Amino acid sequence: MDFVFLVFSSFSLLADPVNLTYVILGFVIGTIFAAIPGLTATLAMALLLPLTYTLSVETALMACASIYMAGMCGGSITAITINIPGAPSSMMTALDGFPMQQKGKGALALGHAALGSMFGGAVGALLLIAVAPFVAELSLLVKTTGKFSLLAFALIVVVIAQRGRIPQAGLAACIGLMLATVGLDAMEPITRFTYGYSSLTAGIDLMPVIIGTFAIAEVLTQASARIDISAAAAAAANKVKIRRRDFLPPLSEIRKIGFGCYFKSCLIGYFVGTLPGAGGSMGSFLAYTETVRNSSEPETFGKGNPQGIAASESANNAVCGGAMVPMLTFGIPGDPITAIMLGVLVINGIQPGPQLMADQAGLIAPMLAALLFSAVVLIPLTLWLIGPYFIKIVSVRKDVLYAVIALLAVVGSFVATYSTFQMFMALGMGVLAFYLRRNGFPVITMLLGYILGPNLEEFLRRSLALSNGDPTTFVTNPDSLFFVALTLVFVYFLVIRKPANTPGAAKAK
Repeated sequence: MDFVFLVFSSFSLLADPVNLTYVILGFVIGTIFAAIPGLTATLAMALLLPLTYTLSVETALMACASIYMAGMCGGSITAITINIPGAPSSMMTALDGFPMQQKGKGALALGHAALGSMFGGAVGALLLIAVAPFVAELSLLVKTTGKFSLLAFALIVVVIAQRGRIPQAGLAACIGLMLATVGLDAMEPITRFTYGYSSLTAGIDLMPVIIGTFAIAEVLTQASARIDISAAAAAAANKVKIRRRDFLPPLSEIRKIGFGCYFKSCLIGYFVGTLPGAGGSMGSFLAYTETVRNSSEPETFGKGNPQGIAASESANNAVCGGAMVPMLTFGIPGDPITAIMLGVLVINGIQPGPQLMADQAGLIAPMLAALLFSAVVLIPLTLWLIGPYFIKIVSVRKDVLYAVIALLAVVGSFVATYSTFQMFMALGMGVLAFYLRRNGFPVITMLLGYILGPNLEEFLRRSLALSNGDPTTFVTNPDSLFFVALTLVFVYFLVIRKPANTPGAAKAK
């Protein structure tokens, strides 16, 4: 309970004009990036990561939390109005949102999306605040062998979650693990894989990897795209007329959707978020298909049913709270954005893990307060004040936009490390990530392999050292055996016994 009181007392930090300004700016920037097709909140956070060096830890984490929440709800804007999801997590929202737009109810659909996002974000944040301390206490029971099995479980789940691309995901994860071995050995004072370059002695810095993987690779991807959707999107946006009073959903429709639909979708999104690599896309898909399955009018979905919008948006915003649980308590990111947030923590000298809630709760509590504030206050307030103008951001010229992004990425990677070598390393990582993406390799598995690699190696070597080289230690220790069994369960259900088709599967493709 002490942590809960600490979080709610942290709302006083929002009275500081500096903190409030960065939280609001982070939310607006995250919304804009999520709404523009081709951009993501992950890219926004990667570009703003160097800025965290100039901010206090609390302010930087609060800004990141607001970007995260904005990224989940912002993608619904273009998904509803022009049928182009600004973020992958908004694909299911487009199924019913765009038909409502075609019926002249686009603003009402945006209102339902904002209400679902607000509800999902709030429930996810409250569950995170309530559950995280208990998870941290339980994680103290996990010893060295169990920590290795847990990290291996997380990496394997991230790989097998990439349906149809498991070999590519596995290879990308191996590339990330290889990059993590460059530099000083984890347990001995010797260098590895530096090939005589002194600049590699300290290894490859996290900042160039993040900026290269997301920002530079995205610029290269968009520059090489043969089809430019910006012109069509801008033309469609100019036809959309939205008034502020149209955003308010009637109470009768909210009652028809039902509290049960909102809450069940939130729980689905939250628990999906706790799975490494699952993300908002899977959460919204599962919540949407469960809503269709449980509906008395399943034939109305995909034709403009507000319940589909409510389920999708409630789930993908609840993912925010769920994804932070493994990141804070185990140092395992739940999705790409929490991977970058983990980078913010590490850069500021904060080591996620079981002791984080006890030793540095005062630094984490403001971030969770900002997450809840963004969901309850900024989502409806932003839509009400500037919602009618959000759709116009798709008209921004792409040549100007991506030129600015490229400049910010290169300058940011240099400012973050003050190393010309690391700046070129960011460019190299961007080219590598670009070719991986172009050939169907999910770069998120590469990034997670790089982030988890050092601890994975350290716990493996420590476990074998403690057992005198006996590998059976991973199945004889109860904590390790639990995660080994859990890994086998996930492999069985996600790979061997593939899930059956669901009602919304065909529509989602």
